[in-house]
Amino acid sequence: MTSTALSPTLLCSFHSPLASKSSLYHLQWHIPKQVHNHYPFSSINSLSSAKPLVLSNSRRTHLCSAGRRKPTELATSSSDKEGDENLKKVLQIGLWGAEAVYILWLFLLPYAPGDPVWAISSDTVNSLVGLSLNFFFILPFVNLVGIRLIDAPVLHPMSEGLFNFVIGWTFMFAPLLFTDRKRDRYKGSLDVLWGLQMFLTNTFLIPYMAIRMNNADDDNAPIKNSKLGSIMTTGAPLVGLIGGGICLISLLWALFGRMDANFGGIVDRWEYLVGYLGSERLAYAFIWDISLYTIFQPWLIGDNLQNVQQNKVAVVKYLRYVPVVGLMAYLLCLEPKEG
Repeated sequence: MTSTALSPTLLCSFHSPLASKSSLYHLQWHIPKQVHNHYPFSSINSLSSAKPLVLSNSRRTHLCSAGRRKPTELATSSSDKEGDENLKKVLQIGLWGAEAVYILWLFLLPYAPGDPVWAISSDTVNSLVGLSLNFFFILPFVNLVGIRLIDAPVLHPMSEGLFNFVIGWTFMFAPLLFTDRKRDRYKGSLDVLWGLQMFLTNTFLIPYMAIRMNNADDDNAPIKNSKLGSIMTTGAPLVGLIGGGICLISLLWALFGRMDANFGGIVDRWEYLVGYLGSERLAYAFIWDISLYTIFQPWLIGDNLQNVQQNKVAVVKYLRYVPVVGLMAYLLCLEPKEG
């Protein structure tokens, strides 16, 4: 393999031991601007390629090619890679630690607000069933237009708003996961992962964030998206509009919904929310989910900006830090790729 090196000009003077003081001659070497050799960092090879330029009784002038070596740059690159690897390990340990804390603190231990899973009360179960029936406000709005096959449970609008806000945001994570460039490192089913995240708990997303940081396995071919993944990525703009719309409706519903049901004004509802978060484990867990989504959203979008339309990258790059809005922007500007 032939390489081309550009070397600086070097003046080399050699004194002959046989020459007298008056006839002392010098050798000057010319360093060619382009030197072709098999070992571009070898100074010996470079000197051997030098050609004489001027020869006289008093001095000889030659051009020397000086080899170019960059040990400092190589050492710096190696140090940077080692630093990145150490940071990745720290982040993975932190994520697995967060998963352990999430399960212990929110599910098992009795110290967080509300009841743990093993001592859940009937009131909590009834509340969860009611919130599920009012999923995406479909049943309340159907009742509102006069269709009453099933009457929507009347719950506090703050609890309904908080529940649907988190669900709407989770809904938008589907196309983001199915277009993640590191999704192949997760060997499980993304369909199942997102389904559990959507309908049970956000605890399943934390291990995914840790696993996707594993080193890539070159032996495995890229995994093609499932039917659900293809639908979600192809319809990403629609998913973004639906999810973003639900989040907006949730905020408005929490503040102004069911005004005829004696739930009070904005101040009364805010007081209820504070008490709700401090007494109900489900509501307390939603705050954890919102906090984690606020971290994971810009992280995942930042790793997948190559999926965004070229002229929209700058906008998405900055909006990704805004909860919900950044993910909605990513989905609206997405250019889905096959596989």
